[in-house]
Amino acid sequence: MGQDQTKQQIEKGLQLYQSNQTEKALQVWMRVLEKTTDPAGRFRVLGCLITAHSEMGRYKDMLKFAVVQIDTARELEDPDYLMESYLNLARSNEKLCEFQKTISYCKTCLNMQGTTVSLQLNGQVSLSMGNAFLGLSIFQKALECFEKALRYAHNNDDKMLECRVCCSLGSFYTQIKDYEKALFFPCKAAELVNDYGKGWSLKYRAMSQYHMAVAYQKLGHLADAMECCEESMKIALQHGDRPLQALCLLCFADIHRSRADIQLGLLKLHCLCEGIYRTKGQQRELRDHVVKFHECVEEMELYCGMCGESIGEKNNQLQALPCSHFFHLKCLQTNGTRGCPNCRRSSMKPGFV
Repeated sequence: MGQDQTKQQIEKGLQLYQSNQTEKALQVWMRVLEKTTDPAGRFRVLGCLITAHSEMGRYKDMLKFAVVQIDTARELEDPDYLMESYLNLARSNEKLCEFQKTISYCKTCLNMQGTTVSLQLNGQVSLSMGNAFLGLSIFQKALECFEKALRYAHNNDDKMLECRVCCSLGSFYTQIKDYEKALFFPCKAAELVNDYGKGWSLKYRAMSQYHMAVAYQKLGHLADAMECCEESMKIALQHGDRPLQALCLLCFADIHRSRADIQLGLLKLHCLCEGIYRTKGQQRELRDHVVKFHECVEEMELYCGMCGESIGEKNNQLQALPCSHFFHLKCLQTNGTRGCPNCRRSSMKPGFV
């Protein structure tokens, strides 16, 4: 396969990939890799395979292709190709949480000055190094690298790089628990996507929405967190971005856990207030908190579906059924052979919890 045919087939793969036909794109690129006689085309198709496997979460395959790309760059004897391949090797190790190797390969890239692409790639190298330092919890060096990457982005008017750096800064400030800044930077990334991202991959929007969701959840703005996380998950599902899907699922879990914590806190508050007002004989306030207590119980479904009494108000023996509905043990024991009153399943075999 010659140079022209190699170029045509790579473009065909890119069109398939952009239309979410990922497996077909991979098949096209693998054929090119096997048959091409053009070293530069081989280098380019390896770059496509590295990106695709990164977005699918296949990080070991990503690393495998990055190693092959290094060999191809050496064969070409071109410092620009070599720097790009070392950057891909650094990114592969970053994804595999091999942070010390990531830093080492990034330093190799930065030492390869004087190439025509070094100014374009130095910002990406600094970003990858910053992510590695963040993974090692070396916060000062991580921030230093992110600031360098942001400077490169501004100097070269690279809005995509600026967007990625803002998302990484969101993660940085989340880890050191400055949640206002953790929200500010992903919001800035989302603004960049809205203003400049017409021709960008949707992954940039998904990435900014995910980091906004994390910050909103930490700040207790759970409705906003849910909206952003749903938007990010929708794009991740559409593009087969499994790593982002996994992150969104974790974020959803944190949001739902936060909601439950708030509800349980309100439940305890109303229960405590009910005891206080009962002791003081303040009937009107007592009635208010009894009503609110039972509203919380009903909203959280914390009541026995057999006797109707609340669960969690006092110490009681409980039993869960295989359907995950739980009841007072004494109610189940007097229920005979009837099924679950909540879902009408007939089995009365106890669950595991």
